[in-house]
Amino acid sequence: QVQLQESGGGPVQAGRSLRLSCTVSGRRRPISSWGWFRGRARELVATITPTGTTDYNDAVKGRFAISRDHDQNTVDLQMNSLKPEDTDVYYCRITYYSGSPFADWGRGTQVTVSS
Repeated sequence: QVQLQESGGGPVQAGRSLRLSCTVSGRRRPISSWGWFRGRARELVATITPTGTTDYNDAVKGRFAISRDHDQNTVDLQMNSLKPEDTDVYYCRITYYSGSPFADWGRGTQVTVSS
């Protein structure tokens, strides 16, 4: 059973920073990407591949950075210059090269940015 657990969310003042972390545990198939998504619609925030290729929502480019720990069991999201519109529930996701399910999701962590 694969489990994803987000941490690091909370209230923060606009212009300041938070760092989210996602820990992946359990046996899993080879991973094709790690990522962060937000909101009910699971809007893309950032993804990273095993080769280090990243993709960001234009709304967060230059402010957020996604990274993996060396053991690839954790993925972080450094969020700088936070804005009130960044307020949302942030979800961690991993995808696989093949097989089912296609992806596993965390339960989410709340980020609330006050002006």
